[in-house]
Amino acid sequence: MSAAFRFGVVGAGRMGRNHIKAIADSGVASVNAVADPSAAALQTVSGPGRSVHADLDSMLGAKSIDGVLVCVPTTLHYPTVMRCIEARLPILAEKPFGLNAAQAIELADRAQAAGVPLQVGFWRRFVPTLRDLRSRILNGNLGTIYSICCYQWDGAPPSRYFRERSGGIVADMGVHDFDQIRWLTGQEFEAVEAIASDTMLEEWPGDPESIHILAKLSAGATVSVSLGRRFPTGDICKVEVFGTLDADELRFLWPPTADETFFRALGDQAESFVAHLNGGPMNGASGFDAAAALAAADRATEALGVATSKNANGVIDDLA
Repeated sequence: MSAAFRFGVVGAGRMGRNHIKAIADSGVASVNAVADPSAAALQTVSGPGRSVHADLDSMLGAKSIDGVLVCVPTTLHYPTVMRCIEARLPILAEKPFGLNAAQAIELADRAQAAGVPLQVGFWRRFVPTLRDLRSRILNGNLGTIYSICCYQWDGAPPSRYFRERSGGIVADMGVHDFDQIRWLTGQEFEAVEAIASDTMLEEWPGDPESIHILAKLSAGATVSVSLGRRFPTGDICKVEVFGTLDADELRFLWPPTADETFFRALGDQAESFVAHLNGGPMNGASGFDAAAALAAADRATEALGVATSKNANGVIDDLA
């Protein structure tokens, strides 16, 4: 293994480019190869010492990487991660890690059985202010937690291409909050209810402008999660935690420092994964953590009465 861990990125779309940017100056990790069927996408990520490939098998066959960073659309998570497990390479995979909990559990089980290191990209676990909040909660500084409110709103809706392959707003966005809540509190989701706005995105009528989720955790705390596709100041994330001794509000992703926070967390996540491969603790989310977040998403989607169907190419045809 070279001085820097050599990632091969599969998927040169938005998240693939984000990961490449986040670790560009790292002395711990580098991106030595990228695979994507789009020649135009590959042109945006080519660079000195970095090979580009039209497909994953070509990249794996080149044997020039130490691990894989999976950044393909959600509808391709399952087959892509399964192929990487077969290749016996360490995997850092983007969330949600499949379209549903069943897919995520199968992938996590397969990786574990094969002895393949696996981490899922819930980058919020690497935001310093959230880590500090988690320590305060777990150390009892806030007392018994009885309510948590999470907010995640995009500055502008993603493209139709992305939404058709994302698994829907709950799987795409909500899993971040579901994982964040489990990680912050050490509690599991029990009852889950959800309601969607009647206003649909004009770019794709199957995608509501906003969804609100109500849930109860295993120790009795109540949860609300607010998800939306448009926010006038840009992408934002906020959490409010209420305990019997204290309360806290944390705008951990908020303009004008949102991009700085996001890219720092992505970079720290990749470096933490490499440290884990070298014998350090597992600070990121496991495949089973991703499955638990997707299980909450499945229940919220069921509560919405939404059924997803996919065509032969794995593309979601409708969400109504």
